[in-house]
Amino acid sequence: MIKVSKREMLIGAGALGLSSLVGCQNPPANTLTPPSLTSLTTNAQPISVAERKSRIAKAQSLMRERGIGALILEAGSSLVYFTGIRWWRSERFTGAVLLADGGPDAFAIITPFFEEPSIRESLTLGDDVRTWHEDESPFKSVVDYLRENNALSKPIAVEETVRNFISTGLKAENAGVDLVSGQPITRGCRMFKSPAELALMQAANDVTMAAYRHIYPQVEVGMTRHNISKMMSDATRALGATVQFSMCLVGPSSSFPHGSDIEYTVKEGEVILMDCGASVHDYESDISRTWVMGEANAQQRKVWNTVKRGQELALETATLGTPAGRVDDVVRTYYTAEGFGPDYAAPGLTHRLGHGIGMDGHEPVNFVRGETTLLAAGMCFSNEPGIYLPGEFGVRLEDCLYMSERGPVLFSPLSKSIDDPFGV
Repeated sequence: MIKVSKREMLIGAGALGLSSLVGCQNPPANTLTPPSLTSLTTNAQPISVAERKSRIAKAQSLMRERGIGALILEAGSSLVYFTGIRWWRSERFTGAVLLADGGPDAFAIITPFFEEPSIRESLTLGDDVRTWHEDESPFKSVVDYLRENNALSKPIAVEETVRNFISTGLKAENAGVDLVSGQPITRGCRMFKSPAELALMQAANDVTMAAYRHIYPQVEVGMTRHNISKMMSDATRALGATVQFSMCLVGPSSSFPHGSDIEYTVKEGEVILMDCGASVHDYESDISRTWVMGEANAQQRKVWNTVKRGQELALETATLGTPAGRVDDVVRTYYTAEGFGPDYAAPGLTHRLGHGIGMDGHEPVNFVRGETTLLAAGMCFSNEPGIYLPGEFGVRLEDCLYMSERGPVLFSPLSKSIDDPFGV
C-alpha cells in the first residue's frame, strides 16, 4: 500500500484551487493547474454616510461632556473614520475641524488651494472646504474657523496622532488657544466597533485565512521569505483585499518577532512563521501561523503547544469587565511556570500579548501589563502570544477577536496543530 502524507494530500488539494479548501461540493478531478482565485469581498459593504454622521454625533457628545469646543484631525485613519476623506500626510496640512456644537455637517476641511478639487471629489458629507495658498499659514484658516464658531473660549482637542508642527502652528496663530488631548474623543468612538465595522473585519480575516490555505501546500524546501511573502500577497489581492503586510520568517529568523535581515531558505525540519494582514474597505486583519517544514521535533512541538495553550488561556480570561492587562498577566504567568521568561525576558514571550485593531493594524488599547481599561462589547484585539528562543526558532500564533455581549468571539479559528496549522 502506498502511504500518502497529509502534506501530499494538501498539495493535491492546493492543485484544485481555493474552492476545494472552503467546501466545494464537486471539485474537478485530476486538475493540474490551479484555477484563478476569485474575490471573497464582492458583497462587502463600505461604511455608510449615515454611520459616519452617527460617529460625528458621538464625538460631539463626548466633546460637550468634557467642555471641549472642537476636535482637530489631520490626514489619516481618524479623518477617514469621521469624514470618509482619504488623504496622505505631508508637510502641507490637510485636516478637519469638528465642532462640538451643531449637526453632523458642523465641520470644515482645511487644505491647500490647489488640492480643493481633489478633496471635493472625495466628500461624502459636509461641504465647507477652506483653502490656503502656499505663502499662507494653514493654521490661520483653522483659528479663523474656530473663532467664527465661538469655539476658542473652550479647550480645543487635538487627535492623538496629529504631528507636532500642527500644534505649534496653531499656537503661533493664537498663543491663547488651549490645546488638550483628543484621545478621550477618538478612543471613545473608535475603540467600539459597530456591526458594519465587524463585518468588514470579518471579510478581511476571511481573505487572509483563505490566502494562507491557498499558499500553504505550495511552500517548498529552498524557497526564501520573499518567495513565500509574494505568494501570500498575490493570493490576498486575488481574493479581493488590499495587502497590508505579508511577513515570512524562516528558520533562525523566526526567533526574532519581526525577523532578521539575514536571508534564510526553507529547510527540512525548520520553522516557518508567517504574520500577514489585509484590509477591506479600510478595516484590517492580522493573523500569524507557525509550522515546520516536514516533521517537527520534540522541542518544536513543546513550544508550539505551549503557545497554543497561551492563546486558549487568553480567550478564557478575556471576559467583559476584565482589565485588559489581566489577559497578558495570566498567559505570562503560565509561560513562566513552563520555564520561559520570566516576565518579558527571552527565551519567552518578549512582547505584549496583543493589541487593539480596526482601521489601523495597531490601535488602543493593548493586552499588556498594567493596562487597566476594562474589556467591553465592541472592542477588538489581536491574541498573539509567542515564545522565542534566540538564534534557534520562535513560535507565534495570532488570531483577532471582538468582545460581544457574551464575551470574546474569534474572527478566525485557532490553529489546530503544528502538523495542521490551518485546519484543512
